[in-house]
Amino acid sequence: MKKLIKPRPDADAAAPAARNAGPGRLIVAVYGVFALAATARAAFQIATKFEEAPLAYLLSAFAAVVYIVATVSLAKSGETSYKVSVAAVSIEMAGVVAVGLFGLLDAAALPDDTVWSGFGMGYGFVPLVLPIVGLLWLYKHRNRQHA
Repeated sequence: MKKLIKPRPDADAAAPAARNAGPGRLIVAVYGVFALAATARAAFQIATKFEEAPLAYLLSAFAAVVYIVATVSLAKSGETSYKVSVAAVSIEMAGVVAVGLFGLLDAAALPDDTVWSGFGMGYGFVPLVLPIVGLLWLYKHRNRQHA
């Protein structure tokens, strides 16, 4: 016997817009730009002057990986992508704050800048603001099971 399931007339109205639609596309685009910028910066630093500041350049490479993961997961839909996005953007936030504070406390430890140095000062503080915007966007677009 076949069950007939009637769709609720308000089901679509109650569902939030996709995380990767509307302003979410701009967030994905900014993450994409930072993924490219951080990857290019890290690749250049590691290839040409790694011995000068290995910790700083490895941090730049780590930031690049975080931005790549955030970009891809923010661009996709679904529960797994949501969880990966939250993790990546949270790691980014922690990284920006940790590297920013570390640079203030021991400037000699990072003789060259990373993407996250000075709380992202070299990039107009976008690396500090971007994870805040990203986490707020993810919170606004969480699925009901995440509420």
